[in-house]
Amino acid sequence: MKPTAGDAGSAASRAEYERRIHRVVAHIDAHLDAALDLETLAAVAHFSPFHFHRLFVAWTGETLADYVRRRRVEQAAVRLLAQPGLSVLQVALAVGFGSGEAFARAFRQRFGQPPSRWREASRDAAVPAMPDRKNGQVLRKAGQVPVDGLDDHGLPTTRFDEAPLMNVTLIELPPTPVAYFRYVGPYGPPVGRFWQEQMAPWMGTNQLFGKPRYGVSLDDPDITDHARCRYDACVELALDAVVSGSPLRAVLPGGRYASTPFKGTVDTINEAWRALLRGWLPGSGLQLDSRPFLEHYPVDASYDAASGTFECRLCIPVTPL
Repeated sequence: MKPTAGDAGSAASRAEYERRIHRVVAHIDAHLDAALDLETLAAVAHFSPFHFHRLFVAWTGETLADYVRRRRVEQAAVRLLAQPGLSVLQVALAVGFGSGEAFARAFRQRFGQPPSRWREASRDAAVPAMPDRKNGQVLRKAGQVPVDGLDDHGLPTTRFDEAPLMNVTLIELPPTPVAYFRYVGPYGPPVGRFWQEQMAPWMGTNQLFGKPRYGVSLDDPDITDHARCRYDACVELALDAVVSGSPLRAVLPGGRYASTPFKGTVDTINEAWRALLRGWLPGSGLQLDSRPFLEHYPVDASYDAASGTFECRLCIPVTPL
């Protein structure tokens, strides 16, 4: 049966709702330290404040207040690990809590312990010792990173080769327009199926094979409930390019990233992310900023269908510590 004009109109309407809700959650993530009241967010979505909250709950499964509180606590947890130089209070204020007491209550409710204790336990459990490349054996204490010099951004100019089997370089990426579809759920094999079952047919229909691709991980699966983790499968594409399927559009933020090559399967990529974040980053002299993590798939990145082995570059946004 051929799709009718009504079917096409319904699909376009749903795509427009999706675009507006995505605009709101992106605004929330980018402005966690600001007032995020219903009227402001309804204006971001271009919905009536009277109906916006009901629409938000229907689309996300969470009330607006619960969603904002969850994202603030989760982003705080990321910063507690990634920005060791910040005090717990500084982290609390940076993600929009009005006081350390309010933050501690919300954090304990989510993670079952105070933020300072959680930070120490997570760091001790997750961060392996980093090998010193001198003689290949001596262990280096966290924070002792060789620096040949600083660039215009105040970042080290050296090539890092800190973690086992992990060659990390600092790169500059330009802002990149993309078309994307969002997957929500556990990372790992389900993301691979999303690329194969939804993205690959869409790319084939629109003759997009040969374009660079990006996977954008918006949540840390060690912190966010796996069922709520978000991942955007993106293809580099001009914002005004006409394609079928009503993809969402965005511009991936440019800037400085720490990048390492990955070759493996969807079963092992999460461990590579952990090694980069928990193993390399704490001793790098750098910290994360608010831009998302990127998997960059160049046009010549290999993929073996028989084994599921693929190549990409893992990129994390960095700024001086």
